[in-house]
Amino acid sequence: MGVLAVPATAWAAGPPVAAISAASDWDPAAADRLFVRWLSTDDPRPAVRSAARSALLSSAGDAAIADFLNVGWDAAITRAEQARTRNVDFTTRMVGTHPAQFYPRVNAAGRRALAGTDAQLDEFVRTGYAKALELDRKDIADDAAQAGQVRQEDRVFVARLSTDDPGAQVRAWAGRAVAAGTTDADVAEFFVYGWVSASGLDMQMFRTRIADADRQWRVQSRRLVAEAQAAEKAARETAGEAQAQLRAAAARAWAAVGAQTGPARVAWADAEQVALRQADTWLLVSQAAGTATSSNWQAIAGAAPATRAGWLSEQQNTAAQASSWTALYQQALAAEAAMSAPVA
Repeated sequence: MGVLAVPATAWAAGPPVAAISAASDWDPAAADRLFVRWLSTDDPRPAVRSAARSALLSSAGDAAIADFLNVGWDAAITRAEQARTRNVDFTTRMVGTHPAQFYPRVNAAGRRALAGTDAQLDEFVRTGYAKALELDRKDIADDAAQAGQVRQEDRVFVARLSTDDPGAQVRAWAGRAVAAGTTDADVAEFFVYGWVSASGLDMQMFRTRIADADRQWRVQSRRLVAEAQAAEKAARETAGEAQAQLRAAAARAWAAVGAQTGPARVAWADAEQVALRQADTWLLVSQAAGTATSSNWQAIAGAAPATRAGWLSEQQNTAAQASSWTALYQQALAAEAAMSAPVA
């Protein structure tokens, strides 16, 4: 089995969907709609996705989008946090009241859910607990036999993941699976359950972090643009000696708009590279799974194509979001230059 290494040449970026490509095309309402459309499909929190979809479908149009960004998002995040707290409380209680010696499936599934993604936690509460309890009551054998399927090449591959994988969670979970004192059962656990959970956490954290950061940039941007537009309007409506001062003030206001786009442009561009590297890595994982001799690879072989597709989708979105912020930056530069130019 080959060494896990991402190719030096990344996959070519596909054309971003609905990207804003020129300064003259930038429209704050269109930029907000582009962002909310991404939230409606890719935000890890169901409450946020639902609220975003409602805003997109509302007959109120742009006003509904603005209301979601100003008020609805906070409310949706609160609902998501409350739901997660309820799920954690339930799962923790089930783990505590179902000891491993009597309920191995329930105990193990609950512990995995607590360490996994919010979606996995919700799944345990909705259906996973009942399924695991049924298996325990039927005295179905647990996963101990899977440890016998672990090959040395599997352990070597997991060790490489612990240092080379682009995802921080995958690296951490892989490292724990092959740490000193671990057994083949730990490696099998990682292959069958841990790898999927860790990769899901990497995606969840990626999406949540960039979405929440972008929201703050978006709020600041709307305020600065409104101030710059007002300053420019005042300058254009004033004549005489006062006009020069007002034009200089408008130029500074547009310069502040351009500077404020910097963190967003850099963050989205960096996020695109993360998504590209992840997609490349998951292609290699698919190839490795295809040549593996251990049955423990089946879980990750089934998950790899969808995981790669998810990262390719994120690459498309990050390119579109970066393009939107670049368009605002270009417009700010053009407006600053216009306000700085001598009056004819």
